[in-house]
Parts: sequence; structure tokens; C-alpha cells
Amino acid sequence: MHYVDAFNHFFPKALWDRIQKLEGAGKDIGRRMQGVPCIYDLDVRFRVMDEFRDYTQILSLGMPPLEAMGGPELSTEFARIANEGLAELVEKHPERFAGFVAALPMNAPENAAREAERAFTELGANGLQIHTNVNGAPLDEERFFPIFEVAARHGKPVLLHPSRGASMPDYATEDKSKYEIWWTFGWPYETSAAMARLVFSGIMDRLPDLRVLAHHMGAMVPYFEGRVGPGWDQLGKRTTDEDLTLVLKRLKKRPLDYFKDFYADTAVFGSRAATLCGLEFYGSDRILFASDSPFDPEKGPGYIRDTLKILNSLDLPNEDMEKICFRNAERLFGLKTK
Repeated sequence: MHYVDAFNHFFPKALWDRIQKLEGAGKDIGRRMQGVPCIYDLDVRFRVMDEFRDYTQILSLGMPPLEAMGGPELSTEFARIANEGLAELVEKHPERFAGFVAALPMNAPENAAREAERAFTELGANGLQIHTNVNGAPLDEERFFPIFEVAARHGKPVLLHPSRGASMPDYATEDKSKYEIWWTFGWPYETSAAMARLVFSGIMDRLPDLRVLAHHMGAMVPYFEGRVGPGWDQLGKRTTDEDLTLVLKRLKKRPLDYFKDFYADTAVFGSRAATLCGLEFYGSDRILFASDSPFDPEKGPGYIRDTLKILNSLDLPNEDMEKICFRNAERLFGLKTK
């Protein structure tokens, strides 16, 4: 079987070196990145990849989002460095890296749209990585619409990556999230909320050709199918200060149908139950193999190995396995057919 790992993370050397000069580079999630050599050391990366046969990757940056590292000027500079570095890795090592998704300076939306255009037309990007909020702002704000428009026009996917930190408390009486709840439960909520905003704002109707991959098997959506389906069919029944039934009348489809239009990946940290739940919800046509490497306890190979073990244990028809392992990625990212 051929495997295209659709969602994993790496920093090109030029960008990694530049980030280390920032004040606070070793704080919180930045320190996490520094402790995982596979995310910035190409030799370590290759040794990890060598453990798996017929295995290639679609590259994307790791955390934090570029817009969280500095103002519009700095994030725009970082996006250019990142995308040129990722494109160079794909060009130099096509047997390792099947493609890349571009990073954008989302705190400078006009620059982000231009960089997306440049990434597609000049660098050969296979998609865009966008985080679930832009320094706290929702993605359905009109200033971000041109970015999604660029992706839809080029027929390339948007990969939706969660972003949330300890500064967002779990309770209104507190000033920070405890016990890394912001990550364990906060990130799936972030992704699910961003998906909902794309649906109910009408962006999916305005851009019917837009394709969005929601990281980590569509987050909470498959498990909460009943709430997303019959629950949201009753939108407005729980609200008295505005008439939300008008939202349902404006949409062209049932809410559940929009959520089933998303793509999802198998990066669920080695959970067979989550894989089965996502497969039942999305079906084999909309799920892509992905590992989220290198963030496993082994710092590289663990999630790849565990995810492949789960997939191979499902006893799926060969046609479905091929779709999940590489054919869906080829179609979504515009890769050469194996």
C-alpha cells in the first residue's frame, strides 16, 4: 500500500532559525516545538520516515500560527520564508514530500490573500493551512473571505488546524485554563466551532467549490452527529433575543449535510474508537490518512505507526483502504497518481 500522510508538521531551516531569535520563542508551545527535533531537523525527519515503506508526506508548519508570533509585517515575512522553504523541500525531495500546504499571515488578510495566490501560482502549493481563529477572531469575518476565495478558485483545499492557548479559561471565574484542558478538549472544540461558523455564515454556499479538511477526524462533529443533525434542525428554539430560524431558511441545505461536506483525517492519536466513529460519519471518500507526526511520545514515528496499525486492523475493502491511504490525497491536493 502507498501512504500519503496528509497532515504532519515541519519547519524549514530558514524559518526555524528566524523564529528562535524571537523573544519568548522557548515559551509554552514554542518550547514544545524545540523539544521535538523531528520538526526542524531534516536528518532526524528522514530517519523517522525510513521506518515506513512507500510513505510520503504533505508538509505544513507546526504551531504557533504565524499571526501569533508578531504583527502583520513580521507574519508576512515569515509566510514568505516558510512557503519558499517548504516548496524547496518538495522540489529537492519529491520521493519524501509529495507536496505542501502554504502558511499565511492571517493578521494581514490582504497580504494573506496575495501570499496564497503566490503560493499556488509560483511555488506550487497544494493547499493552505489556516488556524481556527486569528488571534481570537472568527474565520467568518468578511475580511478573511478573499483568502477562502483564492483557495476555491484554484481548486485547492484549506486545512483547518486548531489554535487555542491557556489564556482562554475553562470557567468564567478563572483567568486561565488548567491542566492543559485548553489543548485536550479545547482544540477539538475550536475546530468544531470554526466549522460551524463556516457553515452558518453561508461561506460554504457562497463558495460551493471550497474544500475544507478539518484536522483530527473532524474534531467533535462525528461523535455529536445527533446534536449537529436533529439538534441543529431546531436552530432558534433555544434563543429568544434573535430569530435564528432565519439562518436555517437562508441556508441551501440541512446543517448536517454541510458538515458531511468537510474532509477529515485519521490523526486521532492512536484511537481506534475515534477512527471508527469518523469513518462511520464521513465515509471512505472524505477521509485522508494523516498522523500529526512528530508529536507522539516518541517524537516522530509513534503516531504514524499507531495510525497505520489501526487502519490495517479495520479489514476494509481494498478500494476503501486505497482511498484513505493515498487516492483521496491525490485528488484533494492535485498530486500525480501513483
